[in-house]
Amino acid sequence: MISVAIDGPVGAGKSTVARECAKRLGFIYADTGALYRAIGLYAVRKGVESGAEDHAEKVSALLSEITVEIKLENGTQKVFLCGEDVSVEIRQPKISMEASAVSAIPAVRDFLLELQRNIAKENDVLMDGRDIGTVVLPSADVKIFITASPEIRARRRFEELVNKGVETDFDQVLADLNRRDWQDSHRAVAPLKMADDAVLLDTSELDFEQSVQAVIDLVREKV
Repeated sequence: MISVAIDGPVGAGKSTVARECAKRLGFIYADTGALYRAIGLYAVRKGVESGAEDHAEKVSALLSEITVEIKLENGTQKVFLCGEDVSVEIRQPKISMEASAVSAIPAVRDFLLELQRNIAKENDVLMDGRDIGTVVLPSADVKIFITASPEIRARRRFEELVNKGVETDFDQVLADLNRRDWQDSHRAVAPLKMADDAVLLDTSELDFEQSVQAVIDLVREKV
């Protein structure tokens, strides 16, 4: 099986680019960030939000109640939390921040690690997240770190939310993105960083099609 690991900060376009690349390459696409968002959503629903001193302890205690699945329906990835399709709800800005918080909890990472690795064992996979090339799939055949300037990433995220009908403000999106960057890169467990053997791809000046083609070219060049 061929595994492609794509990492990068929030709003870099990893998910949309990775999804299209997987389709063209005939690979399974696995959006691991969606798994952490699902955990964050469950915690919020249970009244456990980041910021509390016992946040990690309370979230860890909830894991035994949770099932998370990734399914393909008509070629589209769907995320199911305890049997419920939460694919849209987990994309809310608030849940994005909660996902960052729960992803720093060792018990949560252990809970999801085996699920992610099993996907790669059983399929040609293109997997994106924050620590795929460094932790989840350290032996991936191809590792790519996708990034862009904070302003470009915030604009992309803002437009994505608007297109989904989510009421938001650009300045708030940018502020949330900068805060999320800091959280992801400074957490004690599996912080966001580029793997030593990854290829850096800055998409600030690339449109969607150019970004997709750049990733496909890198994959074909290496495998």
